[in-house]
Amino acid sequence: MKQIAEFVPIALFFIVYQLDGQTISLAGWHYEFDGIFSATAAMMLATVLQVIFVYALTRKLEKRLLWLLLAVMVFGGATLIFRNQMFIQWKPSIFNWALALAFGISQFVGDKNLMERTLGSQLHLPKVIWTRLNLIWVTNFLIVGTLNLVVAYGYSEETWVSYKLYSAIGFTLLLTILTALIISPHLKDDAAKKRVLQQDD
Repeated sequence: MKQIAEFVPIALFFIVYQLDGQTISLAGWHYEFDGIFSATAAMMLATVLQVIFVYALTRKLEKRLLWLLLAVMVFGGATLIFRNQMFIQWKPSIFNWALALAFGISQFVGDKNLMERTLGSQLHLPKVIWTRLNLIWVTNFLIVGTLNLVVAYGYSEETWVSYKLYSAIGFTLLLTILTALIISPHLKDDAAKKRVLQQDD
């Protein structure tokens, strides 16, 4: 449920962008959708609601989600104030590169990298696997951030909006599959060890 909630702001951004030029009327109030600016405002509101929903569901908030909220509000706010879409177009790159930096540095600071600190209480994996996972996530963040700007500067705004939605889904699925493939053999080994210990008891 929490993972689905993370896609809602991006999906809403895409949907509202498609309403560019259309007008809605409600009780004498009229609003004309203004392309990427209306879409940005919708995403900002949806991100705030997402954070509230996740907290209500889990009673805790991951730092990544809080940093995402900050990035959306800062870059989204700048987009609306200065009427310049490049702020919101740069947001995914800055955010992903910041994550890449944080995960990369964590590999050399302390006993555990960020992957192990995040999932270590749920999974018991060898140190080399935590390192491999961490590096894969760093690579993912770097690629996502770079491709975002390639599309933003190399293609039309409309293409970038579509790319933002479909790439978010695609890269998330790919990263999930890669992560599962790496950890699944070790989960089986861990389960086998537990069965042996239970038989010994």
